[in-house]
Amino acid sequence: MQRVLELKDLKKNYYMGDYIVKALHGINLKIDRGDFVAVMGASGSGKSTLMNILGCLDKPTEGDYFFENKNINLLNDDEYAEIRNNKIGFVFQGFNLLPRTTAIENVELPLFYDRKKEKKNFKELAASALKKVGLQDRLHHHPNKLSGGQQQRVAIARALVNDPSVILADEPTGNLDTATSLDIISIFQQLNQQKITIVLVTHEPSIAVYAKRIINMRDGHIIDDKKTKQRSAKQDLKKIQE
Repeated sequence: MQRVLELKDLKKNYYMGDYIVKALHGINLKIDRGDFVAVMGASGSGKSTLMNILGCLDKPTEGDYFFENKNINLLNDDEYAEIRNNKIGFVFQGFNLLPRTTAIENVELPLFYDRKKEKKNFKELAASALKKVGLQDRLHHHPNKLSGGQQQRVAIARALVNDPSVILADEPTGNLDTATSLDIISIFQQLNQQKITIVLVTHEPSIAVYAKRIINMRDGHIIDDKKTKQRSAKQDLKKIQE
């Protein structure tokens, strides 16, 4: 199994004047290609800090972070940005779509940050990503013409368009009702079945059970990392719709 992410004794401190906030304490974590990991923990547990480091939005104070066997600490700024822009797909609770931009134009956006300019046919790539999330008939709709679930599908398509090595999803069902949440999680499960690696932050145990692993954090430590008897979101959605 190919290793995608690995953290070795990773620590993160924040400095507020003379006061040090220790957000992460010696985190060790391995995530392989095709894994689906849910990260849980109360506010202040360190899960958001962990996700920011995994997403190359922040750097550790100490320790090593390996992304596809490359030590992030040893990369220059361009190499670091290359991983963040082209190897990682982000999905957020608030969708983060541009309101005056159509679905297909929102999905195209990450392609414009490809510094190597290797990808062509942006429209085709964006349309293909939207088809993967079942929105092939909503390409030219603006966000205000889409339901919350459809907006999150657009956000997932945007995360997919660069063919990333991993998708990081931060509370992706936080603004959605139960049925729509299950619909979104079923999409993540379908993508994961295609060997797409997913790391999802959630405070809801009822959502975490759809991952293959659940990691619990407390006070900057991983206190638990267990495999699950993964539930099928598609089947559970069908039950509540009957």
